[in-house]
Amino acid sequence: MLFKKLSLLLGCLTLLCSLSVEAQSDNGLITGKIQDPDGNPVAFANVVLKLAKDSSLFKVEYSKEDGGFAILEIPAGAYWLDVSYVGLPPYQSEVINLAAGQKMNLGNIDLKPGATDLSEVVVKAQKPLLEIKPDKMVLNVEGSINATGNNAMDLLRKSPGVVIDNNDNISMLGRTGVQVYIDGKPSPLAAADLAAFLKTVQSTEIEAIEIITNPSSRYDAESTAGIINIKMKKDKRLGTNANLNLGGSMGQVGQYNGSINGNFRNKKLNAFGSFGYYDGENINFMDIYREQSGLVFDQRGRNDSEWSGQNFRFGTDFFLNKKQTIGFLINGNLNDNGNSGNSRTFISMQGQSEIDSVLVAESFQDGTRDNVNFNVNYQIDNGKGNVWNMDVDYGMFRNEREAFQPNFYKDASESEILTERIFANNSPTDIDIYTFKLDHERPLFGGKMEIGTKLSLVETDNTFDFFNVINNENIRDLDRSNQFEYKENVNAGYVNFSKQIKKWGIQAGLRVEHTHSTGDLTSAKPTDNDFVERDYVNIFPSAGITFAMNQKNTFQLSYSRRINRPSYQDLNPFEDKLDELTFQQGNPFLQPEYANNFQLSHSFNYRFNTTFSFSHTQDLITRQTEASGENASYITWLNLDDQYVYSLNFSAPVPLAKWWSSYTSLTGTYSQNKAENLRGNAIDLDATSFNIYSQHTFRLPKDVSFELSGWYNAPGLWGGTFEMQEMWSIDAGVQKKVLGGRGNLKVSVSDIFRTNQWSGISEFGPLFMDVGGRWDSRRLRVNFSYMFGNSQVKGARRRKTGLEDEQRRVKSGN
Repeated sequence: MLFKKLSLLLGCLTLLCSLSVEAQSDNGLITGKIQDPDGNPVAFANVVLKLAKDSSLFKVEYSKEDGGFAILEIPAGAYWLDVSYVGLPPYQSEVINLAAGQKMNLGNIDLKPGATDLSEVVVKAQKPLLEIKPDKMVLNVEGSINATGNNAMDLLRKSPGVVIDNNDNISMLGRTGVQVYIDGKPSPLAAADLAAFLKTVQSTEIEAIEIITNPSSRYDAESTAGIINIKMKKDKRLGTNANLNLGGSMGQVGQYNGSINGNFRNKKLNAFGSFGYYDGENINFMDIYREQSGLVFDQRGRNDSEWSGQNFRFGTDFFLNKKQTIGFLINGNLNDNGNSGNSRTFISMQGQSEIDSVLVAESFQDGTRDNVNFNVNYQIDNGKGNVWNMDVDYGMFRNEREAFQPNFYKDASESEILTERIFANNSPTDIDIYTFKLDHERPLFGGKMEIGTKLSLVETDNTFDFFNVINNENIRDLDRSNQFEYKENVNAGYVNFSKQIKKWGIQAGLRVEHTHSTGDLTSAKPTDNDFVERDYVNIFPSAGITFAMNQKNTFQLSYSRRINRPSYQDLNPFEDKLDELTFQQGNPFLQPEYANNFQLSHSFNYRFNTTFSFSHTQDLITRQTEASGENASYITWLNLDDQYVYSLNFSAPVPLAKWWSSYTSLTGTYSQNKAENLRGNAIDLDATSFNIYSQHTFRLPKDVSFELSGWYNAPGLWGGTFEMQEMWSIDAGVQKKVLGGRGNLKVSVSDIFRTNQWSGISEFGPLFMDVGGRWDSRRLRVNFSYMFGNSQVKGARRRKTGLEDEQRRVKSGN
C-alpha cells in the first residue's frame, strides 16, 4: 500500500516537472574551448568565473579532455573569466555582460606562449593525481607509474581514506559497508567474488577512482560507508582504434594477463568491445593460535590458489537522432579456479608445553565462477537539461564448487594415526537478478530536479551436499546437507533537487525503498532457521551545502542515511570447513545495518583538502569468531548493536619542483564498537588508528619517469572484537614512452621489504585467538601497452544500468 502511495507521489512529481516549462530558469551559461599555442586542446585547465564588480569568485570549472568547458546556471550580470594551466601563461577575458537566459560561446581561447623560449620545453597535458569536486574525490590512475601491473584491488588500497583488510574487505574513512561501482554501475559482486573480480581488472584498463562518501538520493541506498566508482578508460572522437595491453608479475609464483579493447564510432553508431585473459597463482600463509575450554590449538597453514579466466564487454549505441539513443550491452567474467591447503594444528593442555596430538588436515577445492549480464538502455536528451533514461537488465551467476577435506589426528611424533575423518561437499549456486530503472532530470526553479524509480527481483538457489568419505566412498550426510532458496524484491523511488545560488550550492533528496524477502531452508534435519520472511520500508534522506568563500577556500557540509543489506550467501547457514576444527557459517537471522553519515570538508587553493566525518551505524554487520563445543571454532556474521566512527582526512598534491611532484593522504580514525548482549557477551571496544599513503613522481630526461610510493595502516579494530596490528608497504617503478609515443613500458616492484603482513588478537567469551598471515606480495611487475589507429576516438557512453547494486551482494561463499 505504501509503495502504491510512493508511486503516486512520483507520478505527481513527474507531472509537475513536465508542466513546469514556465518555471524554467532565467540563468545563462558560458562555454568555450581552451587551446595551446599549436591549436591542441588543453585538458584540466582551471576555468574561474569572477564577478566583475569586486573580483570575487563565482564558479570554478576545469576543461575536459577535448579542451571544452561549460559554466552553467549563471544569473544575469557582469563577469570576467580567468584561465590557467601549468606551463602556459594565464588568460583573462574582457568584462562579459551576460543577459538573462543567454547562452554565450566564447569560442577558442588560446593560451599564448610567454617570453620563455619553448623550443626546448615540451608541455604535456596531464591529469592531476588527485581532484576534489563538490560531491567526490577523484584519484587519477592513468598517469601513475606504480599503478603498473597492479590490479583494481591494489589500486583501491592506495586510494585516499580506503583500507583493505587481510580478507579483502574494503572500508572507507574507518567505516565498512562500501559499495564498488564500475563506470557508474554498482559492482556485480561482494566479498570473495568481488575481490576475485577486482584482482582481474588491470591498472591499464582504469582511468580514475572516484570516492563518494555521501551519495545523493539518486544512488541506491545500499552501502553505509559510501561509494567507490572505478572509471574505465574510454576514447574520444570519430574513427576506429584499438589498444593492446600485456602484463605479468613474478614473486614466488607468476601471474599474467593480456587484454585488447577497440572502438568504432561514426555519426550514427558506436560499437565497442574488450576481451581479456588472465592466469595466475598465489600463496597465502595463515597462523591461528587458539585457547578454548582449557586446551591450546596452535595451527600453521598454507594455501595455494590458481585461476584462469576471461572477461569481456561488448556493446553498441545507436544514435536514432540528436536527442534519442538506444544501447545494448553484454559483459561477463568466466573463471576457473582451484586451491589446495594444508595445515598442522598442535593440540595441548593450557599451561603445559607437551603436545598431546596433532591434527594434520588438507583441503582441495575446484570450481567455476561464471557471470553474464545483459542491458538495454534508452535515453532521450533534448540538449537543454531535460533527460529521460531507462534501463532493463538481467544478470545470471552460476557458481560450482567441489571440495575434498581429509583430517588425520596423529600422536605428538606424527608417526601414528589416532583417528581420521574425511569429508567432501558439492555446493552449486545459481543466482538470477532482474531490474527495471527509470530516471528523469530537468531544469526547475533555477536548479536541477531528478526523479526516478527502480524495481528489482533476486532469486537464489544454493545447494549444499555434504559427504562423509568412508573407504573411499562418498556417503551423503542428510543431517548436514540442505538447500537454501532466497528471494528478494526491492521497489524504490527517489527525488533530488540541486541548485547553485551565487557562492552557495545546495542539494537535498529523499529515497524510499520497500523490501520483501524470504529465506527457505530445506533439510532432512529440521531447525529453527527453516523459513525467514521480512517485509520493511525505509526512508533515506540526503542533503549537502557547498560554500565558495573566496577563490582559494571552499567548504562542503553533507549528510546521508544509508543501508547495507546482508549478502545472499551470508544468510545461508551452510558450513564451509578449513579443517574439522575451523569453519565458517552464514546466519539467516542477519538484519540490515543502517548508518547516519555526516561530513564537513574544506579545500584550500584547489590543493589542500581536509575532511572530518562522523558516522553512527546501528545493527552493524560484522564478522565474529565463536567457540563451537569444546574443540572447534567458527567465524560467522552477527549484528553488533552500535558502531561510532570519527575520522579526519588530509590530502595534498604538492609539486616540490618542476621535475618532482608528490601526493600525500593521511586519515585518522577513532572507532567504538558496542553491544550489550552479543551471544551472552557484552562488547565495549574502542581504538584510535590512522593510515597514510604517499606518492612521489620524478620526471627524468628522454621521456623517463620514476615513482616511489608507500602506505601504512596503524593498529585498529577489525570485525567485532579483533584488535589488529600495523601493516605497511613500499613500491617503486619506472616508465618510458616508446615506439613514437604509441607504446608505453612500465616496470615496478611492489612491497619491496615484504612487510605486507597482518596479525591481531581477539577475546570473546571463552575463546582467545592470536592470528596472523601473509601472502606473495613482493612482486616484480612488467607491463607494455600499445595504441593502434586513431587515438582520439570517442568511446561508449558511460551509463549506469539498474542491475549492479543487487549483483554486489553475490558471494562465492568461500
